[in-house]
Amino acid sequence: MMYKAAKGVMPPISATEQIALGSGTIGFDRDIFTGSPSLKHLVDTYDPKLTVEEENFLNHEVNHLCALLNDYDVSTRKDFSKEAWDYMRDEGFFAMKIPKEWGGKGFSTHAVSAVLSKLATQCFDANATVAVPNSLGPGELLVRYGTQSQKEYFLPRLADGTLIPCFGLTGPHSGSDATSLIGSEGIVEQRNGELGIRATFKKRYITLAPVAGVVGLGLNLRDPNNLLKKANQGQEGFTVALLERDHPGLRMGDRHIPLNAAFMNGTVEGEDVWIPMDSILGGQERCGFGWNMFVECLAEGRGVSLPAGSIGAARTVTAAVGAYARVRKQFRVPIAEFGGIQEALADAASDGLICIAGGDLMNAIVDNHEAPMVISSIMKQNCTERGRRIVEKGMDIAAGSAICRGDKNYLGNAYMSLPIAITVEGANIMTRSFQVIGQGLTRCHPHMLELIYSLQGDSSPENVAKFGTQLRKVIGHGLTNFGHSLTRGAGSMVSKSFRSSTAYKNGDQLLAHHEKQLLRLSANFALTADLCFTLGGKLKFEELLMGRLSDALGGIFLGYATLHHYTRHKNNIENLEALTEHAMLRLEHEAQQALIDASNNFPGVLGTPASLVMKLGCLQLGGVQLGEYPKPNDALTKEVARLVTTPSEVRDMFQENVYMTNNNEEHQVSDLIRALPVCVRADQAASLIRREKRDATEEEAAWIAHADAIRDALIQVDAFEHATMQEAQPGYVRPALEGTAERMASLERKSFAFGAAEHVDGKNVERA
Repeated sequence: MMYKAAKGVMPPISATEQIALGSGTIGFDRDIFTGSPSLKHLVDTYDPKLTVEEENFLNHEVNHLCALLNDYDVSTRKDFSKEAWDYMRDEGFFAMKIPKEWGGKGFSTHAVSAVLSKLATQCFDANATVAVPNSLGPGELLVRYGTQSQKEYFLPRLADGTLIPCFGLTGPHSGSDATSLIGSEGIVEQRNGELGIRATFKKRYITLAPVAGVVGLGLNLRDPNNLLKKANQGQEGFTVALLERDHPGLRMGDRHIPLNAAFMNGTVEGEDVWIPMDSILGGQERCGFGWNMFVECLAEGRGVSLPAGSIGAARTVTAAVGAYARVRKQFRVPIAEFGGIQEALADAASDGLICIAGGDLMNAIVDNHEAPMVISSIMKQNCTERGRRIVEKGMDIAAGSAICRGDKNYLGNAYMSLPIAITVEGANIMTRSFQVIGQGLTRCHPHMLELIYSLQGDSSPENVAKFGTQLRKVIGHGLTNFGHSLTRGAGSMVSKSFRSSTAYKNGDQLLAHHEKQLLRLSANFALTADLCFTLGGKLKFEELLMGRLSDALGGIFLGYATLHHYTRHKNNIENLEALTEHAMLRLEHEAQQALIDASNNFPGVLGTPASLVMKLGCLQLGGVQLGEYPKPNDALTKEVARLVTTPSEVRDMFQENVYMTNNNEEHQVSDLIRALPVCVRADQAASLIRREKRDATEEEAAWIAHADAIRDALIQVDAFEHATMQEAQPGYVRPALEGTAERMASLERKSFAFGAAEHVDGKNVERA
């Protein structure tokens, strides 16, 4: 009876969903769904490191590329110079993930992330340009799935930069649902005794398409005459073709301009294009296998490349805007002393730490030969959103200097680029509301997948028995996490009651306390995930619930990532405890609030009893959350702000991997960072002089004057004689000024400033 009822509410799994469920890997995400993840396991398993070769590349080739790029010029010209393009090609920037045996760099994922992050501190367009060939290139797809002849032809050309790659997936009717491939159809046909595909496609938003030499093209393949089946090779479905730019019928070149970005992005189109089977990635046998390829390689693009941009933004904002807050004075006081500025800086810094910590852990997971689809979705959605918030805080603090474009503006282009990162590879709204929990609950729950499979087959005794076994395991899992929620919640209340506001200064106590809180939240989350079984197949339509659970899961994962980061760096970054505490308090508050909102709005016929169970387990009694996690207090906020606006090892951590010029080159970010210690020393001298009520010594006066000169230079913004090419044309008069001149021409009195004139007998006579 129960099997029949469950089968009635569980919809059949589509072929695409079947492939998705079998693609990628599960790991620490599954540990969170058990309700008892282990920080020790993370620390023992994942240790992101760069090789000497990778560090040298960052310090030399990446720095040189950054020196070739003027961010304002790039955004104005909407392109790089040929010198920059040639340098990226010659030095292997497009081949970092291609193995050395094919002429590539063979770099680790952690190295690729570091390169992309550093490029983002100088030019977001360079970050986007280098990211694509090193994720869904399709270089990595060729390495994994290409035929030998495809590898021998394409990989050396991709490695030496002869061919710039792009990947054509998204179409007008398939955005975040990219695998639907509506409007990108391929029909298997036979011509002159050879099998091939007649394809019609219309792709958009394809990064690098306007300059690409080869495109990996996603098609929905149909075989109406069963030609593949007869050949016993390949099948219908998502298929990837490799087409060079001069392929007959292929059109590439038209550009989109995403906001103010300059990176190449455009269309890939064709009608009735003939594609030989040799041009199918992996050959004919890989027809219909594209979804598997796509999913397993997507983890790097979503979980590494896009977060790297946010990491770069976090480093730039914390290092440069933190310095600006000390350089800039209002009411004769550095704005770093203002409470509102301190709050914004502290939030930006802790969000920055969260992105850096999450990036380090994600890189190490991928370098451990894992392809975690759920974690990559968490990283993409969380880090790009936090990156946007970080840059917004920076814009608010830098104010006028951040909105005036020009060489001195190091925030404006990042501000306009982060919404693009939020949109691509699955819009964040869709990622949060569908993908994270939709994939997570089926893939990562310890018993869910087997239970689903038992309901997909016939009603055989074997399937009924399997269902009963899995159902008992789910119930047992729920009861276990209900008990853990109660006991860990009670323990959390006790420990929080006796914990002082400065207890975080002891690193061991900080780790122990926050790991306990994450274990409690993990049990709360796992209990809630079990209660989702009451919704059956309707869960996929409850996006509000899934969005809240995504927030909770993201907060828990990033909390563990932050503790993983602290464990690795606690002995070499002084005062990291304050920043870690600030980040952890915010993450715990976010996760708990998401669970509270979920319990208050649990949907479904059984929503009321499910909500009651959840509230009891999470200790939400009478509308009051027992053991509530507060946001950081003002004292901690001020301490974090102090650390990022004065010389400290915490500031040094953010400044690491920020592009810096030589001392004699003007560069706003570099100049601000170098100005900070000068201005701090000058302010300390001025404060001492005031306290002691005396005149400045000759040395003090010279230092204060030097700081004042630096301050005056660094608060300037760019002004242009000509804002456009049209304005620069000889004889050009701005239309508004032309109109003013026309109106003034009809007036007798031409000026107020030079006195009034009277018109007497045809002559202008000045009044006395």
